[in-house]
Amino acid sequence: MSGIPHDHYEPKSRGEKWLHSRLPIVGLLYDTIMIPTPKNLNWMWIWGIVLTFCLALQIITGIVLVMHYTPHADLAFASVEHIMRNVNGGHMIRYLHQNGASLFFIAVYAHILRGLYYGSYKSPREITWIIGMLIYLLMMATAFMGYVLPWGQMSFWGATVITGLFGAIPFIGDTILVWLQGGPAVDNATLQRFFSLHYLLPFVIAGLVIVHIWAFHTTGNNNPTGVEVRRTSKAEAEKDTVPFWPYFVIKDLFALAVILAVFFAIVGFMPNYLGHPDNYIEADPLVTPAHIVPEWYFLPFYAILRAFDDSVWIVQFAGFITGGIIDAKFFGVLAMFGSILVLALAPWLDTSSVRSGRYRPMFKWWFWLFVVNFFVLMWAGAMPAEGIYPVIALIGATYWFAFFLVILPLLGVFEKPLPQPATIEEDFKAHASAAGGTKTVETPAE
Repeated sequence: MSGIPHDHYEPKSRGEKWLHSRLPIVGLLYDTIMIPTPKNLNWMWIWGIVLTFCLALQIITGIVLVMHYTPHADLAFASVEHIMRNVNGGHMIRYLHQNGASLFFIAVYAHILRGLYYGSYKSPREITWIIGMLIYLLMMATAFMGYVLPWGQMSFWGATVITGLFGAIPFIGDTILVWLQGGPAVDNATLQRFFSLHYLLPFVIAGLVIVHIWAFHTTGNNNPTGVEVRRTSKAEAEKDTVPFWPYFVIKDLFALAVILAVFFAIVGFMPNYLGHPDNYIEADPLVTPAHIVPEWYFLPFYAILRAFDDSVWIVQFAGFITGGIIDAKFFGVLAMFGSILVLALAPWLDTSSVRSGRYRPMFKWWFWLFVVNFFVLMWAGAMPAEGIYPVIALIGATYWFAFFLVILPLLGVFEKPLPQPATIEEDFKAHASAAGGTKTVETPAE
């Protein structure tokens, strides 16, 4: 499975040989869990197991919730209240599902930012990165559709605003909008469409996750140094790696236990902290909430969407050269989806030959400014589109695009990187010495 030399599964008993010759599932699992893993991985490599847990949690709790939910505009809100009040443990299942989505996005943002900092998108892992971006897009679609299902005020009006964006697409926007909503407005047909897709997409995500794992098992894991595992021989590879089991499995499970302690504390004591109170009011097409906002994990992109109004010169210029085809609304839609596109294109926009940000002094400053900018956009997206907030959102959106389209390409030309260790083993021993000891992790071969 991996390009790193290591021992593969060899069936011993007659039963194992019989199964392996017909369906090598045991060998596949063995090679997966015993995959040689760079021994210098730090705590930022824990998010994979958190994401796996979240996906399983969302699918399992979602299946239970579907048993009691009614996807009809007249009954959906009441069925959610029925789950909360009458189903045994229903409130806990719903709160696990609701807050599980937030944990899912916290983990995926940490996972993406770790990948950006340590250059996990660089060759030969471009396909792994692209598959990850597809998973992220499907996560966003699934979460948005799930937010509509309770059929509260914010659910209804959030669906109205977001689906309405597709109507801004020139020539075909109205057709797409009618297909998406199932009619001229958000109504029962919209709810049923979103319910069907919300139930389907997690299984598509699960399939892509398997491909994602397969992809990085083929190329091998990245690590904090960005230096590749030596592949000239099994003995050299074993100096840079340890088996995933038991070393990193135990580490990941410990990290998951700590995160779940916090997660269950939130679910148990403050389950609605990240929600919106208007969603406990049944949807009413005749009453518009004072301030329509999506869930917190969409806020940075919502801020980018709203940042480009008619007063922005680039919007005016785009409208002028296209004869008014690109207006402020359509430009905002392009900017929102474009902000995800440039993130996906990072492997080709980053021209530096050095993979890890640890050895890129200029990149560090721009990267941490990007992280701060992400939270600023999140805050701006939660604020009303008036006063100073659109200006802040516009500055944040400008830096987002500048980071990928200008800064990353130029850093590869002007930045002078720091010296890198020759091998993973060298980096590991240096950190062990700095920690006050000389012990190293020994593999069975050593």
